[in-house]
Amino acid sequence: MHLDNVTFTGSRIDDEELLVRLPSNLAGLLRQVNGFIQFHGGLHVRGACREPTWHSLRDAWDGKFAFHRLYSAVRSDDIPFAEDCMGDQFLLRDRRICTLCAETGEIESLGLGLREFFDAVAEDPVEFLSMHPLLQYQQDGGNLQPGQLLSGFPPFCIKESENGVALRAVDAEDRRRFLASLANKLRDVPDGEKVDFRIVD
Repeated sequence: MHLDNVTFTGSRIDDEELLVRLPSNLAGLLRQVNGFIQFHGGLHVRGACREPTWHSLRDAWDGKFAFHRLYSAVRSDDIPFAEDCMGDQFLLRDRRICTLCAETGEIESLGLGLREFFDAVAEDPVEFLSMHPLLQYQQDGGNLQPGQLLSGFPPFCIKESENGVALRAVDAEDRRRFLASLANKLRDVPDGEKVDFRIVD
């Protein structure tokens, strides 16, 4: 597979046991390149490695903070192989790709296989990966580093975000846990209900 705009690649594979559990096309991709970041953070595909944990597919799939432990809608056999710049997740479920909206915990099927997914990324990365916040962050002089995700306040699922969102780079693992906590708190809140946020340093 030819990949454009790769801005980070994972180190050598040190988790062969994980590759055996993966569909052959994903395992083959990771043997070609052990996970990567494209578009300076627009897409992060996890690797078959144990360290760093932010890049480890095993950690995201089986670890203490695995996505199926954080979100009730995620199944233990869903493979959280990738994420976008804000921390929304791409899951392989029965060889088809679903998106997990990390702010709300909602899952939507894209109806795509792995090859079709990467074809869609290549064709229009900005729209397909919802990279507009990242482009705005870069335009304002920001630079997302490997191991970081963007944090937006107020969250995009809140109506007030229509008036603008403050963006900053944060540790990827902290961001994932925050999003899961937010989704859990919002799960039973009806649409249109007022929500108060308390900022804690």
